[in-house]
Amino acid sequence: MSANLDLVRSIYAAGERGDFSSAAWAHPEIEFVLADGPVPGRWTGLAGMAEGFRTFASAWAELRFEADEYRALDDDRVLVLYRWSGGRGKASGVEVGQIRSEGANVFHVRGGKVTRMVNYLDRDRAFADLGLAAEPNPADPG
Repeated sequence: MSANLDLVRSIYAAGERGDFSSAAWAHPEIEFVLADGPVPGRWTGLAGMAEGFRTFASAWAELRFEADEYRALDDDRVLVLYRWSGGRGKASGVEVGQIRSEGANVFHVRGGKVTRMVNYLDRDRAFADLGLAAEPNPADPG
């Protein structure tokens, strides 16, 4: 599990620097899923993952993210809780800070490669899909 956590941390470290140039971490037949948000969908393969990411990213300007927490769910899956920082909708002009900005990614890893990556803009939906209890939001008094 430690190797999977290290792999996912390295992917996020590159992304937090704005470096999306390498997909050496991805299996050639990776399944890339946008589970929710403005453009949900599913793509397969490295070219499909790039297309899915471009589809998602095309709606935003200056979008950045940072990991809040990494969790090994089991031998094959790593959950990353992340927060969007900066960025705004290209069409709407809405600042990321004006909308829910806490998401989650689930990485499925086999043989040192990510075989499936599921992105959730809604962290609570990720918890529900994974059968985990949602964590209370300290900014939400209830």
